[in-house]
Amino acid sequence: MSYPLTNYLNCDKFSWQHRIFLAALHEEREPTHFSEVVQDVRWRDAMTSEIDALQRNGTWDITPLPVGKKSLGCKWIYKIKYHSDGSVDRFKARLVVLGNHQVEGIDYDETFAPIAKMVTIRTVLQSLLPKIGNSIKWTSRGSGVHETSTRVLAVTKWFGVPSPQAPRCWFSKLSNALDQYGFQRSQSNHSLFIFQKEGVQLVVLVYVDDLIIAGNHGEEIATFKSYLHQCFHMKLLGKLKYFLGVEVALSPTGLFLCQRKYALDIIAEVGLLGGKPVFTPIEENHRLALATGDLLSDPSQYRHLVGRLIYLCFTRPELSCSVHVLSQFMQQPREEHWRAALRMVRYLKGQPGQGVLLKRESDLRLYGWCDSDWATCPLTCRSITGWIVFLGQSPISWKTKKQHTVSRSSAEAEYRSMANTTCELKWLQGLLLSLGIPHSVPMNLYCDNQAALHIAKNPVFHERTKHIEVDCHLIRDEIQQNRIQPTYVSTYSQLANLFTKPLGVT
Repeated sequence: MSYPLTNYLNCDKFSWQHRIFLAALHEEREPTHFSEVVQDVRWRDAMTSEIDALQRNGTWDITPLPVGKKSLGCKWIYKIKYHSDGSVDRFKARLVVLGNHQVEGIDYDETFAPIAKMVTIRTVLQSLLPKIGNSIKWTSRGSGVHETSTRVLAVTKWFGVPSPQAPRCWFSKLSNALDQYGFQRSQSNHSLFIFQKEGVQLVVLVYVDDLIIAGNHGEEIATFKSYLHQCFHMKLLGKLKYFLGVEVALSPTGLFLCQRKYALDIIAEVGLLGGKPVFTPIEENHRLALATGDLLSDPSQYRHLVGRLIYLCFTRPELSCSVHVLSQFMQQPREEHWRAALRMVRYLKGQPGQGVLLKRESDLRLYGWCDSDWATCPLTCRSITGWIVFLGQSPISWKTKKQHTVSRSSAEAEYRSMANTTCELKWLQGLLLSLGIPHSVPMNLYCDNQAALHIAKNPVFHERTKHIEVDCHLIRDEIQQNRIQPTYVSTYSQLANLFTKPLGVT
């Protein structure tokens, strides 16, 4: 069985209509500074509309500032919403609070955001793709409850009114509306709502105030859309083509997800559109953890770039390990770290349109691949865990993470990696069950370490494992209950190698 991790598609392979859509995405640019926005009447109208909507909904109350407290500032976020044919639907302005100025325990006790996990989005799209065909829609709230959570806010200079206060009311209102319609919330992800009745299945994925709606019954989808419009004045944008910076192309083969525009925006932002591409995102034998170069005078630039690269991993699993390395130096980035980040951007320059293909023909079985790189960190001697999970032949979940404790052997490091991957497989199994897809056969888990496989299958290796935490041994229970089928795979065929160490060009 072939498991392609990523699929690079150039624009020539897309339909003429989709190529027009991609060109339209690059025609308009989303501004980042208020000074340039006020000169454009389209954005001024968008900001006015946002303020009017907040006032109509009674989002804020004017109150005196408590003694000894400073008000929080706010800023505008600007987004262009597109129809499925690439034409501009509207220019959208969002007033948000500078929550990074808040202090935990003083300004807030907990954080909250109704966001569906990226793994959930890929899993839902893949699992429903054979059933729903083209019945994937995207709706976005045009006006309604503003969901930004805060305590005390500053007065906006342009409008002369206080910024909004509204902790959880948007998600609470949406949840109540979906409950009344008959949706059930998935216990695996509370931002996933499922409606099932007499052969009709609808799925709603919530990402703040953007929704993905999918279903297998056109009339029921239309009825539900009318219900949402009555409750929240939501605006339907047609077939799913562009969602959260992800471009979606549907074909008889499956659903192709990529972030080509997002990648090109990153390249242009750092001024490397004319740079020379490289073939790997990071050097194979890097020593970034031992870098001794000068500290960056402005670390925010490095943090901003790495943050954007983290989001790019939504459709670029091959970046997972490299981004994990760069994200370890957020506190005190040095010149070597900045050059390594720019190298990754030059890698994107060569393949901006790479992404993942969710295949329409799928057996909907879970296959996990896990690996570790023993004692790879020169500072802490901790190992790296990496995994990738396929649903059928489509990659849906991947991760690179440093282990919490030091492993005494490579077998122990691999065993911990198997345990972490088992947890992910069990969670995905529950998610699929909430979608009406039971997983009755054992889930395959591929590992390239024979000793770790023996430890997992044979509980008598007490001397080797008595220091390992109890939660790591859950894999033994899963094997005994025939839920996990551990299988040896050679190192040369181990797909998870990509998530534990930088690889060279072959």
